[in-house]
Amino acid sequence: MPQTIRDSVRTELVISRSRFITELVPAADPDGARNLVAELRTEFPDARHHCSAWIVQVPGEQDREHSSDDGEPSGTAGRPMLDVLRGRELTNVSAVVVRYFGGILLGTGGLVRAYSDSVAQAVNEATLWTVTEVPQWEITVPVATAGRLEGILRSEGWEVESQWGSEVTMLITTDRVDRLTTIASIELGTDVVPEHRGTVQQFSR
Repeated sequence: MPQTIRDSVRTELVISRSRFITELVPAADPDGARNLVAELRTEFPDARHHCSAWIVQVPGEQDREHSSDDGEPSGTAGRPMLDVLRGRELTNVSAVVVRYFGGILLGTGGLVRAYSDSVAQAVNEATLWTVTEVPQWEITVPVATAGRLEGILRSEGWEVESQWGSEVTMLITTDRVDRLTTIASIELGTDVVPEHRGTVQQFSR
């Protein structure tokens, strides 16, 4: 099941005198993910490399992914970083590893391990949240029964948003539409067919 982070994390590793500074941040969209690289280039302008990897959910599409070696030998930095994010089933997250070269060449295998370990350390220090897509359902009810029905629905542990007018439109977040249908039909004394209104993300530890 996908996981994400809600707070930024910064860690540092020193390997053969090279400093690897890792920033792991939440990213709601590709632009937000890319911005992290620009921010760290500004903060660490004299670093040799600013390697990056990110995974972002786009509604109605597959997750978008990106990685960059930023001058390191091809496949030794960005891709290993991305593999760590994939392996931990992370989404909506951006990782950048800033490297200050310490004068000792690490070789291809050493670079892969260094960048992988840098991101893994940051992920291990982060608080991870499980992401669940939960459906939302809409029903319209008379004003006279809306208050009681809303209370019953909330007692089920569901989120309910109500818009009041000549009638009341309720938006209920639940993955138990059969239960919702039964409760609403009993309370209103008529068959109720909730209309699907998309999904929202819910986070749990």
